[in-house]
Amino acid sequence: MNKNKNICFFNSCLAWGGGEKWYKDTARQLSKKGYNITFFLNQKSELYKKIKKEDIELVPIRVGNLSFLNIKKIIKLIKIFRRKKIKIIILNLPSDLKLVGIAGKLAGVEQIIYRRGSAIPIKNTKLNKFLLNNCVTKIIANSETTKRTILQNTNRWLNEKKIKVIYNGINLNEIDVQKWNYLYKREKKEIILGNAGRLNKQKGQIYLIDIAVELKKRDIDFKILIAGIGDLEKELKEYAKAKKVREKIIFLGFVENIKSFMMSIDIFLLTSLWEGFGYVMVEAMSSKKPVIAFDVSNISEIVDNGKTGYLIPDFNINQMCDKIEKIGFDKKIQIEMGEEGYKKVEEKFEIKNAINELEKMLS
Repeated sequence: MNKNKNICFFNSCLAWGGGEKWYKDTARQLSKKGYNITFFLNQKSELYKKIKKEDIELVPIRVGNLSFLNIKKIIKLIKIFRRKKIKIIILNLPSDLKLVGIAGKLAGVEQIIYRRGSAIPIKNTKLNKFLLNNCVTKIIANSETTKRTILQNTNRWLNEKKIKVIYNGINLNEIDVQKWNYLYKREKKEIILGNAGRLNKQKGQIYLIDIAVELKKRDIDFKILIAGIGDLEKELKEYAKAKKVREKIIFLGFVENIKSFMMSIDIFLLTSLWEGFGYVMVEAMSSKKPVIAFDVSNISEIVDNGKTGYLIPDFNINQMCDKIEKIGFDKKIQIEMGEEGYKKVEEKFEIKNAINELEKMLS
C-alpha cells in the first residue's frame, strides 16, 4: 500500500454535487488510513467550507478554463507540488486537467489520476489526446456508462486499460446512526414523493411539475418535496404555478441533512436527463426508500427494475405516474423494495469497497 504518500485532491468547482461529496468522503477515509492529504480548492466553494472543518491541509486556488495558458500559474503550482512532495494528484474537472495535468507532469508527480464523474463524451481534440496520453497516468470512471462515454470519441488513441470503474461509495455505518428529523408533516394519507439535486436542466426537475399535473388529474393525494438550489428555482416555481400545482410542490432549498430528507418521503423520484453516477439514488436506497427513475445513462447499474424500484423508458410521465400509483399506497411493497435497495448498497456501494479499489490503483 502507498501509505504515508502525499496526495493532492484538486477541485476548483464552486458548487456542491456528487463529485464534491466523493472528494470529501474519499479524502476522509484515506486520511484515516495514514495518507497525507492536501486539498487545492477555491475559497468560495462549498467543498472548501466543508473541508475547512476537517483536520486536512487546504491550499486556496482559482482556476479558469484558460488558466493552463498562464505560465506564472503553472510555475507556481510546480513549486508547490515539489515543496509539498506531492506524489499523487486526483482531479476532476476538465479545466483543472488542463492546468494541473501539465503542472503535475513538469513537477515530476508520480501519478496524475483523472476522475471522470459525468457520462458525457470527451471531445476528440489534440489537447485532450496529449493530456490523457502524456500527463494522466490513470482514469477513474464512476460507472460502466461513464467508461463507455470516455472511450466513445477516444477509443482509437486512449488505452482502455488506463480506465478503472470505481463506484461512488457510501458509509452505511454513519448513515445508520445519523440523527434526523422530519422535514415535512404528512397530511392525511398523501403520498410523499421526493427529489434532491441542483436545480438545473440536467436534473430534469421540470418533469416533476408534469408528474404533479398528471397525479392531480388522477385525483391522487400527494406532495412532492424538492431539495436543492440552482438557477432554475424561479422558473420551476413559476411553471408549477402556471400548471396550477404549486400547492403540491414544496421547495426546501439546500438540505444539509440528506437523511432527514429521505426519511421524510415515501418514494424517491429521479428525473435526470443524464447522470454520471446518481449518488442521490444510493442515498435513498441507504434509507430504504424505493426509487423510480428515468432509464438514462447508468441508472440501471443502480436501480434493479421491479426489485429496488422502477426504471421508466423514454421520459414517459404516464408510466412514472402508473408506478407511483402502484406502490404509493402499498407500504408492503415500499418496505420490500427499500430492503432490497439497502442490500444492494451493502453489496455494491459501501465506501470501504470503493476505498479498497482506489488503494489498489494508488499502489
